[in-house]
Amino acid sequence: MRSALTREFARHYVEMVVVMLVGMGVLALPARWVTDAVLPAVDGADPTLMLARMAATMTLPMVPWMRWRGHGWQPCLEMVGAMIVPAIGVIALLELGVLEAVWLLMTLEHVAMFIAMFIVMIARPDEYSHGHDGATTAQAHLAARAD
Repeated sequence: MRSALTREFARHYVEMVVVMLVGMGVLALPARWVTDAVLPAVDGADPTLMLARMAATMTLPMVPWMRWRGHGWQPCLEMVGAMIVPAIGVIALLELGVLEAVWLLMTLEHVAMFIAMFIVMIARPDEYSHGHDGATTAQAHLAARAD
């Protein structure tokens, strides 16, 4: 039983990482067009804007994916925090002049996001250790276990 739960937990984690990376790849160009249109005075290659845009393109597809997989709003918002807080942190490092190497900031942003996602997930093992689908939520699994 425990190995099945561990597999489900790992599957959830890998699914979310894949959704993030696909979202980043698919939404990168449209996000660039939007920021160029909305912020014409800002260089589209500005590192601060690029780091923020990357966090947005990774986070935006994760919420509908989690909802489709049956997660409630609270876990979705916790995962959004796990994505946005690291982005704010690396942007702060850039703006304060602590780090200026864009490749290093991008690496830190991704590593911090992956760690933060894992922390959010490990804080709610029942939420992420069960299969979900559009009709079954983690609350239903917990209610069934309580019976």
